[in-house]
Amino acid sequence: QVQLQEQGGASVEAGGTLRISCKASGRAFNSDTMGWFRQVPGEERKFVAAISGNGENTLYADSVKGRFTVSRNNAENALGLQMTRLKPEDTALYFCAARRGMGLNNAIETYVYWGQGTQVTVSS
Repeated sequence: QVQLQEQGGASVEAGGTLRISCKASGRAFNSDTMGWFRQVPGEERKFVAAISGNGENTLYADSVKGRFTVSRNNAENALGLQMTRLKPEDTALYFCAARRGMGLNNAIETYVYWGQGTQVTVSS
C-alpha cells in the first residue's frame, strides 16, 4: 500500500522559516515527479512546487518563487519543502503528492498519490 506521510507543520510568525517533509512508503518514487500543494478551507487545492525524479529540475508557483525550496532524497524516498520569509497568506494545509513519470507538472489532476496534509499557520 502506497502511503505519503507529511510532517513538520507548525505555527510560525511572519518572516520566519519552516521546513516540512514527506516520507513515502510502499513504492519507490525515484523515477517520478513529486510535489507540494496547499489548500485553505473553502478554496481549491493549489500547486506550490514540484521536483523531477532525479531532483535536477524544479517548478514553483509564482507566489512562492524565491522563498520556498523543494528537495528530495531518493535514498530515503523523502521529499522536503524549505519555506523562508513566510507570510500570513502562506497559511494552509500542505499536501505531498506524487505523479507517475518524470515530467514536471503543476496540474493537480496528474498527481496520483497524496498524503493527508500538514498544517502551516503563519501569524502576522
